[in-house]
Amino acid sequence: MRAIYRLKGTSMKKLKFSELNLSAEIQNAISEMGFEEASPIQSEAIPVILKGKDIIGHAQTGTGKTAAFAIPTIELLEVASKHLQALILCPTRELVIQVSEQFRKLMKYKGNFEVVPVYGGQEIDRQLRALRKNPQIVIATPGRMMDHMRRGSIRLEDIKIVVLDEADEMLDMGFREDMEFILKDTPVDRQTIMFSATMSNDILTLMKRFQRHPQIIDVTHQKLSAPKIEQIYYEIQENAKGEALARLIEYRNVKLALVFCNTKAQVDNVVELLKSRGYFAEALHGDLNQKQRDKVMNGFRNGSIEILVATDVAGRGIDVNNVEAVFNYDLPRDGEDYVHRIGRTGRAGKKGIAFSFIVGKQIYNIKKIERINGIKIEAGKIPTLDDLEETKIHSYTSKVRSIVDAGHIGKYVNQVEKLMGDDYTALDIAAALFKMTILKDSVTFDDSVKFESDFKYDEKNPPKKKSGGGRYRDRNFGRSEPRSKSSSSSHSGNSSSGNGSRSKFSQGDKKPSGAPSFKKKKK
Repeated sequence: MRAIYRLKGTSMKKLKFSELNLSAEIQNAISEMGFEEASPIQSEAIPVILKGKDIIGHAQTGTGKTAAFAIPTIELLEVASKHLQALILCPTRELVIQVSEQFRKLMKYKGNFEVVPVYGGQEIDRQLRALRKNPQIVIATPGRMMDHMRRGSIRLEDIKIVVLDEADEMLDMGFREDMEFILKDTPVDRQTIMFSATMSNDILTLMKRFQRHPQIIDVTHQKLSAPKIEQIYYEIQENAKGEALARLIEYRNVKLALVFCNTKAQVDNVVELLKSRGYFAEALHGDLNQKQRDKVMNGFRNGSIEILVATDVAGRGIDVNNVEAVFNYDLPRDGEDYVHRIGRTGRAGKKGIAFSFIVGKQIYNIKKIERINGIKIEAGKIPTLDDLEETKIHSYTSKVRSIVDAGHIGKYVNQVEKLMGDDYTALDIAAALFKMTILKDSVTFDDSVKFESDFKYDEKNPPKKKSGGGRYRDRNFGRSEPRSKSSSSSHSGNSSSGNGSRSKFSQGDKKPSGAPSFKKKKK
């Protein structure tokens, strides 16, 4: 029986990176990236990994887990050796790219280190050229990694460290056989590091087969109780979601937001609705090719795309620190996905807000998420048109004060004096200009939409649980080609215990419903 050691996040304290016995080169890189204090998962995982021990990091996205394995991995490898020494497996292309970027930043002062990202959707010849440089580190999606192993372009006999990042998501996406095949081809004395947001039966099975005396480091409690994310839910009707989304964006003055939907079709639907309102919105899901995904993510990072609408699978790779708000346009299918979603905001010490639209009996799902995660999600009301106008007036009042205080308005005073000569008062002129400015910049809202849900919540008599399938889920994201039905069934057959362990909510999987018409923003 293998010994398992567990550290609970509630007892952890943060440390400075200078206290973690790191090399000067790594500390210089960390300092240049603007970090001084390690997060809880970094404080606990880095020292254990540096000792050569296997771990399972039970941590959500956004807790600093990438640096938690990247820093010690770089420290443990030999710069002088031109053999592949570390393999990091990630579920999606986007995550591969972002983990690679993090490694490069951390390796900046380490000398001749080479890291190569390997994923589907990119020309394989380009990857082959990069692999001929004999990198010490490869970061890959399982499918493309298998392609290179079959070609003989990647050999694993000198591997010292294997990292399975977001291992639970790789299992959910049907990569179990690929992961096992890859691990079996590595040396038995390798160090195996796993990070997972959940601790399902599948994860525990993987741990028993491929890890030696693993230490479980659990920081999920600290992540879920983080006060920087304000969480609100709205009980509304299905056909009112589009209007509700637009009103909340305006009322909260959101500049950069992520909207999550449960299906690719719904993602495309919501993007069109937002564009018709005058917002700069784009979709991210499995139907986009790699070039399109890169273009969308670059636009979201630089702010030219204000609102990114994504499926859960596509959203797993998003790592942007300035996201102000996350909208659950469709309530996620389970509490784990909820945590993954809202973890995209409130990052890097900033405050964030998470909005959830719930329809009918989904109120019970929200209550379940609260119970499981030990959090409180407040009930909210969609802003009225009066609320929106009042917010806009307040915003412009502040701007007027700033302009007057700054001065340099002489020529505009002359124009006002001319109008006053036509028997208008200064108050009339100011009010007219105020109204004209607000109407010019305002979005047109639909006052006929009914938001209130007809469903009455009864905590003592919850509905019976229904099984939900995955018919419309975005399973192609992160793969070079969609899997065939026979391939998918063989994978799911090997992971039945994991499917059973994930609690499905009663809404199941639904095709996108009809959405309200949007009126274009006035010019």
